[in-house]
Amino acid sequence: MNAVQIYSDGACKGNPGPGGWGAWLKSADSQKELFGGELGTTNNRMELTAVIEGLSALKRPCKVTLYVDSQYVLKGMTEWIAGWKSKGWKTASKQPVKNVDLWQRLDALVSGAGHEIEWVWVRGHNGDPGNERADMLANRGVEQALRAG
Repeated sequence: MNAVQIYSDGACKGNPGPGGWGAWLKSADSQKELFGGELGTTNNRMELTAVIEGLSALKRPCKVTLYVDSQYVLKGMTEWIAGWKSKGWKTASKQPVKNVDLWQRLDALVSGAGHEIEWVWVRGHNGDPGNERADMLANRGVEQALRAG
């Protein structure tokens, strides 16, 4: 299995507002920058989209170290998702899970693509080179959405 590092980040100018996502994929012999954006979105949707797009870019099962600065994404995938699924995508308070469309896409990628994924939280805007690069890509996604919109 190829080892791949994915740094992901989301950005939003206003919440909701125009947003962007960025992912930087790095392996022993290559790297790839991905980014995009939407006009009417939220920070959490962009954080999720960054991870989805990063994993979707992988062509075969990989050993992935996935770096996120979002506790929402980290806890969602490592603590909350099993309960949401067992309750029919409802929270502990029986409310519908927010961003369920993205959570379901991410869950399908994580469980169906054959990847071994290690989730790692990094403090955002704290000098981590991979996180800073993902943040720059997410902001580029916001700019792209604003130009296109």
